[in-house]
Amino acid sequence: MLAAYVLFGSIVLLLILTQVNQRYASPVIAIFNRWLRWTICAVGLAKVCSDFELIDRPVWVLNVSFFLIYFLIETTYRWLEIHAISVSPIPIFPRYQINLSGEEWPTHPRLLKIRDWLRGQGFKQVQALKAEVGGGIYLRTSIYQDGPAQIRIQITFLPQRNGGISVCYAVSSQTVTGYRYVTDNLYLPFGGFFPENWLVERSPWRRSLARLLTRHQNRIARARELLVPWTVDPLSDLNAQQRELEQLNTELGFLFPYAEREDHGKITYEGRFRVWKELWLLNYFGVPARY
Repeated sequence: MLAAYVLFGSIVLLLILTQVNQRYASPVIAIFNRWLRWTICAVGLAKVCSDFELIDRPVWVLNVSFFLIYFLIETTYRWLEIHAISVSPIPIFPRYQINLSGEEWPTHPRLLKIRDWLRGQGFKQVQALKAEVGGGIYLRTSIYQDGPAQIRIQITFLPQRNGGISVCYAVSSQTVTGYRYVTDNLYLPFGGFFPENWLVERSPWRRSLARLLTRHQNRIARARELLVPWTVDPLSDLNAQQRELEQLNTELGFLFPYAEREDHGKITYEGRFRVWKELWLLNYFGVPARY
């Protein structure tokens, strides 16, 4: 009886957290929800089979079995999802354009606080951009710089299926030695390759912009690097980044060459495995894959 109450309470908690996350679109809550859903499905099905004597096996064996079955089902779904993205017209590295729609920043109070914090820290908006990812859906991005123009902060708003908006940050700087330091909290899988002079650190659990900026500054201080001001406007720089990443990942085998994409899709089979691996790590542990 106690197990039934715990299971029922877990279902109620899952429903509550799902409703809460529709408002806040937090990847941290989403990770907890995935583990909770996985556990409820495995334990719930095991309990049904045990109580109704549908399968004559110990409960712990049923729990493990349904846990693995859930893993196989979701793995199949994720592979189909990655394949669909590969063969779809959705660009892997979308191109940005100036956002002239006037909808550069959502009006939700929690998101407006981020803008106020940036202004209070001396950051000024440089450009508002957007990139179409297909079906008329756009990623909206605002770029801010500090006074000396040595630190850029990219604020990206990610639309969710439930209508919510999630926000991610990327803090970047250039050094006199030619390195590009990037510290972000993106939780979307990448799986590809970065140029050798890019020093990228992804911290999906660090949702606070203040803590992410501090982490970025500490990285540069520990490396004893001298920063140089940004001289290229964000639009030109972002699109140049996208072209460089697409070329590099095509050369290194993450993407098929253009001539083969019509028959095989955009992402190679090795690339799809890398995306799947990083997707699992991000969805259930909040950490990017390390290669």
